[in-house]
Amino acid sequence: MMAEEQVHIGHVLRASTNGFDFGTRGNEIDERHSFGSFVLVEIARGDAECFAVGLIYAIRIADDPFVRELVMATEVKETTLQDQRKNRLIPVETLVLNVGYVYADGRIVHSMPPRPPLSLTQVHLMPPDWVHAFVQTQDFFRLVLNAGEVPSDDLLAAAIRYAANFFDDPNERYDFLVACGRQIARLLTNDLKRLSHILNLIKPVV
Repeated sequence: MMAEEQVHIGHVLRASTNGFDFGTRGNEIDERHSFGSFVLVEIARGDAECFAVGLIYAIRIADDPFVRELVMATEVKETTLQDQRKNRLIPVETLVLNVGYVYADGRIVHSMPPRPPLSLTQVHLMPPDWVHAFVQTQDFFRLVLNAGEVPSDDLLAAAIRYAANFFDDPNERYDFLVACGRQIARLLTNDLKRLSHILNLIKPVV
């Protein structure tokens, strides 16, 4: 992964082969930490360098006794709010579902990574060209749809919309969304309610 492509967005707190959680300061949260974004993290060293690919599916902002006091106050000064948000170390946890892994030489596997990342490993936003390459096939859809304890339908739709943004040509973007819809239809043939919901969320705008 080239240095100029690295967009650091946090550090791993806990991890398994199913996914991982990473932490970020509250004042550093922005559009890079969006629901459905693709992220990368280097997994524990093996025979070859590789990165776990994950989708952000939840963001949790922790509180503390001081925040609770502010919430219960009848009036809070704007300067106090800004100090709390910008200067205090409000912890934010972002939860990620693993959907594949990528070797440093570009090989892509749509399956659970062989090992989890180590604690405190840097988490990066997945570069646009890596996202574009990763979604050329939709084999990871099944992992998302079958994942427990995540909003799988909305997560898959958000990931598809996120990836579609990296298709510069409108025709290619349209073809990508149509191909995704067809793959989802194959996977959810026996669940028309879920199928209809996801298709409505990713419906191309003509």
